Amino acid sequence: MKFHSLCVFASLLVFQLHSCASSNKPAAGTPKAATTISLIGTDWVLTDLAGTPALPGGKATLSFLEAGRVAGNGSCNRFTGAATINGDALKIGPLASTRMACVDADVSKQEDAYLKALGAASRSAYQDPYLLIYCDGYDKPLRFTRAPATHP
Repeated sequence: MKFHSLCVFASLLVFQLHSCASSNKPAAGTPKAATTISLIGTDWVLTDLAGTPALPGGKATLSFLEAGRVAGNGSCNRFTGAATINGDALKIGPLASTRMACVDADVSKQEDAYLKALGAASRSAYQDPYLLIYCDGYDKPLRFTRAPATHP
């Protein structure tokens, strides 16, 4: 009987040690989980427009100036507008923009697409180092990185 009890105990111990050794870590290449950050007072540079890399010739930006306000550069024109943030829910617009002509037609098309997507924003997520803005009607989010700090 002692031998049987010892075998059962040893089996349970091996099972428990094996359970502790298994990991719940995500597999390599799995995206990092989204975290919540305060967007107020942050500045971002567009790196990907819903699955299309941002053009190097146009620097599209987005700044969350203060509660309820955003501004930025569409690539050729500056814009400003309203923003409503409630948890991860995000609504941007309406936006007002300057109307200078872009020298490059591709940059002009990117700007139009960018401003249209911002107007369809529905939620945001932060997956270090990216701010993701999901927009209604788009399969992939807008992806931003933090803008470099500017010194006076």
